Amino acid sequence: MGKILAIDFGKKRTGIAVTDELQIIASGLTTVNTEDLISFLKKYISENEVELFIVGKPKQMNNTDSESEALILPLLKKLEKQIPQIPLLRIDERFTSKMAFQTMIDGGLNKKQRRNKALIDEISATIILQSYLYNK
Repeated sequence: MGKILAIDFGKKRTGIAVTDELQIIASGLTTVNTEDLISFLKKYISENEVELFIVGKPKQMNNTDSESEALILPLLKKLEKQIPQIPLLRIDERFTSKMAFQTMIDGGLNKKQRRNKALIDEISATIILQSYLYNK
């Protein structure tokens, strides 16, 4: 059984989370510059067995796609073209950034640590992945 990797796409940075091999636990992996995402994923899957990519789908409160969905679609096409052997699944990512920020507060991080947007992106990816695992 391979790992599941979640992607919280951002215009500048992309948060990444991954499961263990048994697909029980979701953990934050890293945050990468979005322009380096495909090369990072290629390297990661060359060293780890990954069976599924989960990609956050930003939605508005009325359930329509948010503006950032237009930025994600070209990435998805590129990902499907360059890494076709791993299927993609989209998961609603509404409120993940707010949940990530609250998680940081609950975890006792100080204000300076909570301003770390890369950490927020990584935690958001973890929340997306946990949501998938919970509803799987």
